[in-house]
Amino acid sequence: MADAPATQDFAAPKPKAVRKAIMGSAIGNATEWYDYGVYAATTTYLTDAFFPGEMGGIGTMLGFAVSFVLRPLGGFVWGPIGDRLGRKAVLAMTILLISVATALIGVLPTHASVGVWAPVMLILLRVVQGFSTGGEYGGAATFMAEYAPDNKRGKLGSFLEFGTLAGLSAGTGFVLIMTTLADHNILLDTDDMATWGWRVPFLFALPLGLVGLYLRSQLDDSPVFTEVDNERTKEAHDKHIDEPSMLGQLKTTIVDYWKPIVIMFGMVVALNVTQYTLLAYQPDYLKNTLGMDETQGSIVILIGQLAMMALIPFFGALSDKVGRKPMWWTSLIGLFIFALPMYWLMGQGLAWAILGFLVLGLLYLPQLSTISATFPAMFPTHVRYAGFAIAYNVSTAAFGGTAPLVNESVVDSTGWLQFPALYMMLACVVGMVALAFLKETAGASLRGTEIPEQHAGPETDVDLEKTTG
Repeated sequence: MADAPATQDFAAPKPKAVRKAIMGSAIGNATEWYDYGVYAATTTYLTDAFFPGEMGGIGTMLGFAVSFVLRPLGGFVWGPIGDRLGRKAVLAMTILLISVATALIGVLPTHASVGVWAPVMLILLRVVQGFSTGGEYGGAATFMAEYAPDNKRGKLGSFLEFGTLAGLSAGTGFVLIMTTLADHNILLDTDDMATWGWRVPFLFALPLGLVGLYLRSQLDDSPVFTEVDNERTKEAHDKHIDEPSMLGQLKTTIVDYWKPIVIMFGMVVALNVTQYTLLAYQPDYLKNTLGMDETQGSIVILIGQLAMMALIPFFGALSDKVGRKPMWWTSLIGLFIFALPMYWLMGQGLAWAILGFLVLGLLYLPQLSTISATFPAMFPTHVRYAGFAIAYNVSTAAFGGTAPLVNESVVDSTGWLQFPALYMMLACVVGMVALAFLKETAGASLRGTEIPEQHAGPETDVDLEKTTG
């Protein structure tokens, strides 16, 4: 059982604080995924600007994948800092780094201007984004989960992924608007779009990040973390011992909690191979592989993302009633069965592509909507940030972020258009194996220094209707 500490002055967050925590967490995730949406929607322009030549498409996908190389390092660095010094300080730093790096892509010189230095600078900025993201996502999910009432963690936590889809949709939609204006010679033409128009959506990341930084600066660390931190400080003072160092914090996380790290690693393989195939690689796949133009490919993705945004809170709320594991089983099995038929369907024309993408997107939602409720609950408070960040980012770097590059390479070399479906199916098998070892934690308290378990503590007494507005 996940016993809470003996502290008697624990105060559950008020509904207003919960709403602010949800908004502050979600906007950081939206900023991160806004970059991915813009990058995916501008691959044609990025290839021409930074990777001219026959292998340009591979170079652009490499630019996407390389940002994940530093994600594990970011997790190893930011995670222990977040568990030791607090979630708020780390989240303020990561959102600033992500937004600045994204905006700087919009002012980079091209290959025609500075030669090989152009792709080098692009890749360096993607590395900065990856390192920052290594602390952003795990921290935002942990922060949101610790603020949410225990019996509404699925519903409220789903808004973090609403931010994911909102960021992707905003990035895709921004590029679509710019492309449409250029096609109709309104404000700019197609030549303008190729030379400077594609830069504008990247620049917009800076004000978006500054808004997120302001929102996060208004928040306090979660009462769940503050309670454990106070107990840790008091114990160190009473026993005249030093508080754990960052390195000691990291060692404790890996040595004592390797089992949930391994389980989460396997689940994230399924989660992120699907996510980065459907939400990051798909625009390039539709345009370069299936022959759709820029506008058609963006329309397919945008319709699917908007439908997923509309439904994701309902899937999150459902997980509070039926549990996290049934949601994941439904998603993994459904994707395994329908991936190949839907990828075949997407090759039959625009309308069929929209339908196929919608089906796969909706089957993916039971996983996506429950990330913030499932993963933070696998670890106790004092190692939650680091445990999440390490497992998530190592798995994402190895399998998720590389998914567009793997798909692009195999499809180009073999000509087999349905390979992305097979890749998702194999990832789902890995996820099923890991899921079999997961303990159900729906309704469990996240307080204390023991791994949460279902019905381990009383539900938080919060006016939930006011919390959700």
